[in-house]
Amino acid sequence: MSLCLSAALASLLCPVAEPIDYLDTPPAWVAGALPAYLYDPDSSKIPRRRPGHPANERIQRADQNPDNADPAPVDAVGEFVPIPDRWRLMEALGFKHPWYDPYNQNIWKGDKPLHDDWFLSLLAISDTLLEPRSIPTPVGPQASANPGAVDIFSGFDQTIFAQTLLAGLVYYKGNTTFKPPSWEYRLTLAFNYNRVEVDDVRALRIDPRSGKVRNDNFVAMQEAFVDYHIRDVSTRYDFDAIRVGIQPFSSDFRGFLFQDLQFGVRLFGNRDNNKKQYNLAWFRRVEKDLNSGLNDVREGLRDDDLFIANYYWQDLGILGFMSQGTIAYNRNRENDKFFFDSNGFIQRPSSLGTERLREYDVVYLGYNGDGRIGWLNLSTSAYYAFGDNIGTFTGEDSDVRAGFFAAELGRDFDWIRTRFSLAWASGDDDPFDDVSQGYDAVFENPIFAGADTSYWIRQNMPLIGGGGVTLAARNGILPSLRSSKEQGQSNFENPGIRLIGVGADFDLTPESRVSFNLNHMWFDETRVLEVARNQAPIDREIGTDFSVAWIWRPYMTQNVVVRLSGAVLDPGKGLEDLYGDTDPYYTVLGNVILTY
Repeated sequence: MSLCLSAALASLLCPVAEPIDYLDTPPAWVAGALPAYLYDPDSSKIPRRRPGHPANERIQRADQNPDNADPAPVDAVGEFVPIPDRWRLMEALGFKHPWYDPYNQNIWKGDKPLHDDWFLSLLAISDTLLEPRSIPTPVGPQASANPGAVDIFSGFDQTIFAQTLLAGLVYYKGNTTFKPPSWEYRLTLAFNYNRVEVDDVRALRIDPRSGKVRNDNFVAMQEAFVDYHIRDVSTRYDFDAIRVGIQPFSSDFRGFLFQDLQFGVRLFGNRDNNKKQYNLAWFRRVEKDLNSGLNDVREGLRDDDLFIANYYWQDLGILGFMSQGTIAYNRNRENDKFFFDSNGFIQRPSSLGTERLREYDVVYLGYNGDGRIGWLNLSTSAYYAFGDNIGTFTGEDSDVRAGFFAAELGRDFDWIRTRFSLAWASGDDDPFDDVSQGYDAVFENPIFAGADTSYWIRQNMPLIGGGGVTLAARNGILPSLRSSKEQGQSNFENPGIRLIGVGADFDLTPESRVSFNLNHMWFDETRVLEVARNQAPIDREIGTDFSVAWIWRPYMTQNVVVRLSGAVLDPGKGLEDLYGDTDPYYTVLGNVILTY
């Protein structure tokens, strides 16, 4: 009887047509007739079922966070778990990571404060380079290791190995999620070892007894500055700031005029929600170590100053395109003493022309643009240089009047980017007049036309035997006839250049990119070369430069980058006039960069 009554009541209270639901606690007069799981609030709340059918099986769910920390007892801390600051919230929940893991929250990478609102970020970079190459090697006037090498140039094959370790730290204050830090202190040291093998003596050191192999090492201070956030000027954290010390700076988008780490004072900031940026800076150049190319603070500062002001304006007239105007003044007063590098070769003045100490004052007016116009990617740069100069070949006052223009146009096709490159730097057509028309930069380091994958841009082509003058400096486009880019002075009596090139980048996978580049080059004028070499005529054609590079990032980040590239320069008639009829010059570059 009780079973029938229970079934009847259950059928009345839970009609079959109703959706599954849970029962509230029933009146006392029916409590004894119903199963406990239908009304007991402490039961597991199994859904109602049709009379005569078995109860649904309870479903056990997996613990969604098995490693979570158990909450503290309410009577001990109330309803909250105490944590020192919001950056350590994940630690309070049980998420902890080893100190050497840069991909997760790490106190040594600035993910949480070291103390109060001060953060510390450590940097370590290993840069390993192996570079076999062929390049005209001058025969020393005193001796040669190769019998019969009585011409201007000797063997061509060389091998370079360089290992550089960078160690840096950044100590800064402030919440940098949306705004710049209030204070920033940065220090970066570099440790370099390099080994060079060549085919003849006196190419590496002035003493021929030093042989054909040079091993060298150097310790440098690449960055050492303090940055102070003066003020915010808007609710979007537009700001003004000042930076003092050895710091990186690039005068334009591609590094055509000045791109280096030098001592200076820089006032900078932005406006209009970061659509406009400005720089007002003074730099006094640090002497460089020639073999490593790093800063040599032990030699002190050069009497070479650069005053520069530039202004960036996004979307000026064209949405997606940034314009920049630049005014730079280079004041050089290195006319008081001779300077020889660590290999024994003279650097200032250069072993060219009168070889007299000189000075100059040159102003650069420039426009630079970078961005997108519809489907076209465009990066362009133009400079006009004017001022006063001591002529390299006359030793007399000379007016500087020189120009430079470069443009790179590109278009994207899904995972392929094509580009077309064009560059011109004016050359001097008469080194004995009172006008210096050869364009030269302050310290160029261009990312253009294949950059340092290109043979012409990467290699330091010599002009005069015995380590005197380079036709074109390492990591540069301009044939400026300097003693070196690192320690020499700008030279405004040079042949200039014309370049036209095509290239393409292929992003085969997120980890792998292949790039091709083909450039053809001519001298703008050759009269300076004819005077310097006492040789005429010299043709304008430099030659054709073909390069290919493969870049592999196995983790799709910049922490591990492997690069393998090769380039060939097929000499044109002009280089054949300078170096003789030779096989094409080559360079192979293997580079591994590891970053923490």
